[in-house]
Amino acid sequence: MKTLPIPHTDLVVSRIALGCMQLGGSWDDAALSGSVRSRALRLVSAAVEQGINLFDHADIYTHGKSESVFGEVLQQMPGLRQRMVIQSKCGIRFADTPNTGDPTRYDFSHAHITASVEASLRRLRCDHLDILLLHRPDPLLEPEDVASAFDALQRSGKVRYFGVSNHNAGQIALLQRYLEQPLVINQLELNLLHTQLIDDGVMVNTDAAAYAAASGTLDYCRAQEILIQAWSPLAGGVLIAPPAQASPQVHAAARQVAALADAHGTSREAIVLAWLLRHPAAIQPVVGTTKVDRLLACCQADAVSLSREDWYRLYHAARGIPLP
Repeated sequence: MKTLPIPHTDLVVSRIALGCMQLGGSWDDAALSGSVRSRALRLVSAAVEQGINLFDHADIYTHGKSESVFGEVLQQMPGLRQRMVIQSKCGIRFADTPNTGDPTRYDFSHAHITASVEASLRRLRCDHLDILLLHRPDPLLEPEDVASAFDALQRSGKVRYFGVSNHNAGQIALLQRYLEQPLVINQLELNLLHTQLIDDGVMVNTDAAAYAAASGTLDYCRAQEILIQAWSPLAGGVLIAPPAQASPQVHAAARQVAALADAHGTSREAIVLAWLLRHPAAIQPVVGTTKVDRLLACCQADAVSLSREDWYRLYHAARGIPLP
């Protein structure tokens, strides 16, 4: 698989990453089952064979079990950790943790960030994360507190590089002002059915105020050399096999995806991902499947090069409305 450098780091990563959100099975405190362990080993092995080297985690994924089962895979495959770039995220706290009655919340306090990293490393059975992302913006952010946590984690060797997820341009700029380390990644929802980041630029100087929330984030990240990672890049798979009750817009986009897959002799998954890969921002899709066959279909995107016209055909079909 082709690779790309992460700016401001010495990391070179695969164009497609594996998201490990569902790797641990159920979202509860049930113990890891044998079938979940076997599935994780098959999936990670297949990803490595395809040339994927970036693996995306978060402390909350399946209540920590995704990191735990991934750590078990690393123990079974000596030397694999050295071939990987492992990133995790922190900042989301579930309701009733640690105390009954606690609300769902975001927490960028020094104490929570450092404790989350320590717990992730224990579950992953690693001595460091290559990248740590702040998961979702915390309205009670105190940038100095984040900066002190990042400094401590970097000095101790527990985290090499830092980034964010689901942050807009202004939030990144505010945080970066207080940091010694560059923010090197912003992970955002982006796919053919969730195009606000791209629409933001297309709809400039129109009455479509709904796009204002994107606030130039995509262009800001490009200008600051912050790698965009796309979560949910397949839009939940509805463009691969749209349900009968899906909107006419979704069915039209799915038909265009199918036509281009046939024309290129590739999978529908590859076309959906190739649409992201064609963008000049060097977007890295984070594929969250737990099925080996779906992963292999996704990896075919590395060999697909869409023309400008094909890219716009998909964009038109998915938008369902004319360009301005």
